[in-house]
Amino acid sequence: MNQRVLHHDETVSSDADAQVSADGTIRLTAAQAVVRYLAAQLVETEDGESTEPLFGGVFAIFGHGNVAGLGEALYQHRHELPTYRAHNEQAMAHSAIAFAKAHFRRRMMAVTTSIGPGATNLVTAAALAHVNRLPVLLLPGDIFVSRAPDPVLQQVEDFHDGGISANDAFKPVSRYFDRIVHPAQLINALPRAIRVLTDAALCGPVTLAMPQDVQATAYDYPAAFFEPRVVKLHAPSPVASEIDDALLVLRNAKRPMIVAGGGVLYGHATDTLKAFAHVHGIPVAETQAGKSALAWDDPLNLGALGVTGSPGANELAHEADCVLAVGTRLQDFTTGSNTLFTQAQVIGINANAFDGLKHRGCIVQADARLALEALTSQLEGWQADASWTARAQQRANEWRDIVHRLTHAPQRVEGQSVLPYDADVIGAVQRSSERSATDDIVVCAAGTLPAELHKLWRAGRPGAYHVEYGYSCMGYEIAGGLGAKLARPEREVIVMVGDGSYLMMNSEIATSVMLGAKLIVVVLDNRGYGCINRLQQACGGAPFNNMFDDCVQGAPGAPDIDFAAHARAMGAQAEHVANVQELEAAMQRARAADRTYLICIDTDPARTTDEGGWWWEVAVPEVSSREGVRDARADYEAHMSARGRDNQ
Repeated sequence: MNQRVLHHDETVSSDADAQVSADGTIRLTAAQAVVRYLAAQLVETEDGESTEPLFGGVFAIFGHGNVAGLGEALYQHRHELPTYRAHNEQAMAHSAIAFAKAHFRRRMMAVTTSIGPGATNLVTAAALAHVNRLPVLLLPGDIFVSRAPDPVLQQVEDFHDGGISANDAFKPVSRYFDRIVHPAQLINALPRAIRVLTDAALCGPVTLAMPQDVQATAYDYPAAFFEPRVVKLHAPSPVASEIDDALLVLRNAKRPMIVAGGGVLYGHATDTLKAFAHVHGIPVAETQAGKSALAWDDPLNLGALGVTGSPGANELAHEADCVLAVGTRLQDFTTGSNTLFTQAQVIGINANAFDGLKHRGCIVQADARLALEALTSQLEGWQADASWTARAQQRANEWRDIVHRLTHAPQRVEGQSVLPYDADVIGAVQRSSERSATDDIVVCAAGTLPAELHKLWRAGRPGAYHVEYGYSCMGYEIAGGLGAKLARPEREVIVMVGDGSYLMMNSEIATSVMLGAKLIVVVLDNRGYGCINRLQQACGGAPFNNMFDDCVQGAPGAPDIDFAAHARAMGAQAEHVANVQELEAAMQRARAADRTYLICIDTDPARTTDEGGWWWEVAVPEVSSREGVRDARADYEAHMSARGRDNQ
């Protein structure tokens, strides 16, 4: 990344030059103390041979609630803890979260905003981090503790509780929340925050609400509090009794399956997972967060699981007698709304007990790598039935052949009347580089694309697949791509995004240009919310308010949006292509470009990959005047009855 720091030749002063007093204290404002403390936190590099900063920097949009306090402090430490300006508070938090995800939770970033809309814009991102178990430190400005100017500009007043501010909205979406009402409070609050951010069982967003008068208040802190410290990432070791219980289930299993979740990646357990699967002949299926835990062409990789899963993975999951759910929170897209694992005893291997206990699992609360190592050390000689393993390998090979066929389908060019769909685009993107399966990082979040990518993207290296589908947050894509690029500047980051998500949040294209953090953005334009339009009709509804053609329109009609021109207006290079062949050629130009490059292609809003998939529960109205809704309700009730019978 080409980083340009303004005023780099100016003399650093203020808290950076603060002197230690005879009593071993140093006088700093609360804001200066926060920044100095964060800058002093270190973590071992991935090779374990040196250390690097735990925090990769701070994203900031300044306002009256943080510019004078945290803004001044960040300026003093701009060399040790870089500050990055963004264009949207929610987006910059998404970037920070993606940075941590791309680092497998080893490194992270902080985010600071003013009070009011700047702070509340972070709430959606906090929920995203919470759902995905990803670390981010949120430092929103807050109202005056003194209440002297009460109500200050942008203050949300509660008529029944004078101690509440807009930042209380963070409480349900933070793993740890604190409001710093006195500078001394940081001595306890900051270590607690770091522990939550670096603990595999607790990991998620931390919010330290920073009242603006407290930010500017000085206190005599112990100087030792700011000494550089190597943070140890914490993950629990397995308990012998839980391993024994899991072994009892495994040894009696004939048809086991592994479900690889994000915890495999975050626990650096990918090699351990591969060895465990091959030694014991156990097929592996991957969740959205776990995809890339095993190379796409591994003989035991059945591919995606669940609602967006491959045929073989779902077939075997439905017949398995034991499921090792490793590092997954078992959301409904993974379990097919709890209809997939109907014959299986689930072993939940998870650092977080809340997740490990799901699906009435036999829990092993532990780091994924340590748990798998403990199990295999006592499973010598045990394997899945040979016929089960052979069948899994056959299904995996069949699925790879199907993926190749779908992503290499012949395209009409002359007089083309059939628009490409997502599989065609995915194939073209991956064909544009021989090393795409290992070197590229694909980023996505919402709509149809996560389903298609989960099935069809060939991820050959851990981290090559970066899809946020825990919160399925439209607008994450481009901001998340920026965070991934800041984390992995040597990799090509390809953001695949629908027109709906692009329109919802695209401002970080400008940030990527400003930072020299090049992205390739591929926009699939189907002229509306195609995914929800199909779901609407699958539930018996009429096409309504999703596609441009089905929305209320004024006299000018629906807009004809030129996404390439829009991206160019933000400093990127961009072009619109007419077909898949042109897309492949444009991808070569994008790879050779020195700045963010956007390619837009029109796609079919109706077509999706028929192969694979599983039932997903979406409640259909019990009464309706529409025959289609009544038919969909009957189908819904049939699935509900079947689930009830299967789960008895």
